[in-house]
Amino acid sequence: MDNLIQEKTKQAVSILHEMDIDLWITFVRETSAGGDPVLPLIYGHGLTWQSAILISKTGERIAIVGQFEENTARRTNAFDKILPYNESIKPHLLKEIDRITPNRIALNFSEADVFSDGLSVGLYQVLLGYLKNRPQYLDRIVSAENIIGALRGRKTNAELERIRTAIETTDKIYERTMQLIKPGMSEQQIAAIMHTQVKELDLIPAWDWDHCPTVNAGADSPAGHVSPTEIQLKPGDLLHFDFGVEENNYCSDIQRLAYLPSSTHPSPPAEMRRAFETVVLAIQNSTKAIKPGTLGKDIDSIARSTLTNEGYDEFKHATGHQVGRQTHDGGAIIGPLWERYGETPNWPLEEGQIFTIEPSIIHPDHGVVALEEMIRVTDTGCEFLSTPQTELILLKNE
Repeated sequence: MDNLIQEKTKQAVSILHEMDIDLWITFVRETSAGGDPVLPLIYGHGLTWQSAILISKTGERIAIVGQFEENTARRTNAFDKILPYNESIKPHLLKEIDRITPNRIALNFSEADVFSDGLSVGLYQVLLGYLKNRPQYLDRIVSAENIIGALRGRKTNAELERIRTAIETTDKIYERTMQLIKPGMSEQQIAAIMHTQVKELDLIPAWDWDHCPTVNAGADSPAGHVSPTEIQLKPGDLLHFDFGVEENNYCSDIQRLAYLPSSTHPSPPAEMRRAFETVVLAIQNSTKAIKPGTLGKDIDSIARSTLTNEGYDEFKHATGHQVGRQTHDGGAIIGPLWERYGETPNWPLEEGQIFTIEPSIIHPDHGVVALEEMIRVTDTGCEFLSTPQTELILLKNE
């Protein structure tokens, strides 16, 4: 079985101890209909009947599952106690809660973080019904968002190596693609070159197939999370990519920029270079300020002001998001205090978190001018996991 499950459940114990949470309960059912996002980290399989994963700050890791899933739970080697049941989970669940007697019980609900909001309203009501004869626990319930944010964000060495591998694969696909691009190719044809390589490696894109990669050729290409179009690459065009792969259950997310020389501009035009260099500078300025304890909103402000100080419009997205098992992996973000982001820009950055840094300019003459690098927060600052692009890639005009 995947020893990452063992690593992450042990890590969860230390996080509970650090946060002084006595008991964390992940309560699920029929996960094929939409499981709790944290379950792949702490269990690694689907579940059918009502099931509960209990982790305590004293180190206990307990799985209460239907009897037909007992063997799968045991094979994870992640739990000290596995309690199978047939008719009702309630007796086992209440007995364990009573035995632990928690002062604080964390449940998976959150207003700000989608990956911490896996407990459905219906199951929450079921759980409250189970606890109705134990009203002392009702006032002890808190959100597990800080636990889950730390668990997803603080990458173990094994997780980090998987992400490094995904980045290396992404770099190789980019390198091969740049060699195969020809003038007149459509965005769709360029995307097909990348899709072919993903298939040959028996991998999947890091997000939806239809727009991973996103490919933007020139100023008329629509920006955003969009599918490649029939727009053809012409000499003098800036070519933008947003692409990543999922490999060994972990993701990469990297943006790159290339230029197709023309007879009048064998090298990139001055304004294109200026926009590109401003994006590079925004990445450099913001990453220099990253260290544990800094707030995402403050790093975002540095990247944002670097662009606006040069006369460019403010970009309409966060500077960066966490990456892990998902491309957008929840928790703290490097973003502005906009209502849609809730409190996540106010959450301090932590050692071990992996973020993208992706400022952008939408240039009226050249289209999408955006780069995206991946960094890891270290004990003193940050390190680049991707190799920062500091020069426009020059494509072959033949």
